Amino acid sequence: MQIGHSHKWYYDKGIWKETKVTPERWEISYAVTKRRAGHAPEGSGVPVGTGYHWFILSHQYVEKLNADDYTTSMVGLKFKLAHKRAGKASWSASDKAQRQHLIGILQGLITELEQEPEKTVPIPLAFSYRNKDYEGVAIPVMSSCAHGVCQQLDITLNHEHVGVLRCTPKGWRITGVPQGLVNVIGNLVFEWYE
Repeated sequence: MQIGHSHKWYYDKGIWKETKVTPERWEISYAVTKRRAGHAPEGSGVPVGTGYHWFILSHQYVEKLNADDYTTSMVGLKFKLAHKRAGKASWSASDKAQRQHLIGILQGLITELEQEPEKTVPIPLAFSYRNKDYEGVAIPVMSSCAHGVCQQLDITLNHEHVGVLRCTPKGWRITGVPQGLVNVIGNLVFEWYE
């Protein structure tokens, strides 16, 4: 897949388990089948049985709705540490090589965040549009940030995920969202970065 292109997936009802290690640190595990939204183009993709080892760094924003339910939104990065070809038993990199690659990724990310702290600063959103009040947050898509400005932000409004706000040559866009609403959100983001 070309750089800059994206996939959209639907996740089945999965199992997320978390264990509190310290007040600020939790161990998580998640297992689920993900399904492509739409269909893969004929003849594209890797063979069935191919495997990947990813390392994920993510913001997880959670808000309690009632005693048992929470909204959750995650935005972050994933890094490929290794792959395994279909029919092969071994990974493309040894455990040691994967560990060294991960250390390099984390060191690079620390440097990047020190140089461009806006990559991790969520933008609060509060406004009215067509007689409806909105509150939410715009979370920077870290890989879209440069020179103090982020070109893509993941938007949540009134406890619902809206989509990714993208700065395009024709202005701000969010797929499937009325342009008037997108313009209001885009203006708030623009004002934040001024």
